[in-house]
Order: sequence, then structure tokens, then C-alpha cells
Amino acid sequence: MSKRNVKSELELYLPMKNWLQGYLEDNYKGYKIITVDTHSERLDRVLAKYDIVNELAVGLDLQIDVLGIAKRGNTVKLFFIEAKKTNLTLRDLGQLWSYCKLIEPEEAFLMTSAGLGTLNKILNILKREDLLDYGSGKFIKKMKISTWNLTSETPDLSTMIPKI
Repeated sequence: MSKRNVKSELELYLPMKNWLQGYLEDNYKGYKIITVDTHSERLDRVLAKYDIVNELAVGLDLQIDVLGIAKRGNTVKLFFIEAKKTNLTLRDLGQLWSYCKLIEPEEAFLMTSAGLGTLNKILNILKREDLLDYGSGKFIKKMKISTWNLTSETPDLSTMIPKI
């Protein structure tokens, strides 16, 4: 069974950025929406270009594949996409989880053009959605995991965990 996939993870960034732009415009009305391919730049430096200072990000070598920013007045919400072209592993989840625990974005997505890999067993069979949790206090958020549909250039919502 040969399933079409990208040759390089780089090929996923633009379509994922475009999807995120539309998703944020639809869900964060009244905000100025900025989406950027930031895979090769540190998060603190990217944010500085938009006059955003996130003290937690300063000096840390965090590189988010695709970054979304929603700004309204003094309110800034961040959105992360971590892109993979391979079956997902616990290591991939851990990478995004650590970024989320440090920076606490509004939403975070781990998307792959391959399959859910070992995360399928962890999330769908063992039902360990608690591993997606980040945030503090009464505002616990969940990372969203899905496969990426290369044809429609959107996340495959049938694989999205948790469902949105």
C-alpha cells in the first residue's frame, strides 16, 4: 500500500500556514490574524518582529513550525502547529507538550502527513487524552493531534483528537 506523502516536512508548512490563517479568521473574529512559517527561527525573535514580548520565550531555543498570532488591543493569543511527515511518536508529542507547558499557547496542533503512529494506541485505545493537557489552574487546554490531508490541505477531522 503506497500512500502519497511529501518528500520534505518543508512542503507542509505553507499549506498548514494557510489553513491556520483561515481557521483563526473564522474562530477569532475581531482579532488581527498573522500566520508565519517559523520553522527556522527562534520564537522570541519572531514575536519581536511583531512587537510582542513573551518573557518565557526569551533566550529559549524554541522553533515552532507554524506560528499563529491573534491580536486585539493588548491581547495576544499564540497558536502553534508542529508538522511531521512521519508516523507520530511519543517524542513528537513531548516536543509540542514542552513548548505548550513553557509558553501556553491558546491552541496547539501536532499534524502529520503520515499516520498517528504510536499515538493512535495511546490516545484511541488506551484513552490517555490526559497526555494532551497543558495550561495551569482551571484553564487546562488540550493539544490537538491529527493527520493532514495532502489533497484538501486541511487536517483530517475524522482523526482529530480531541474532536474540535
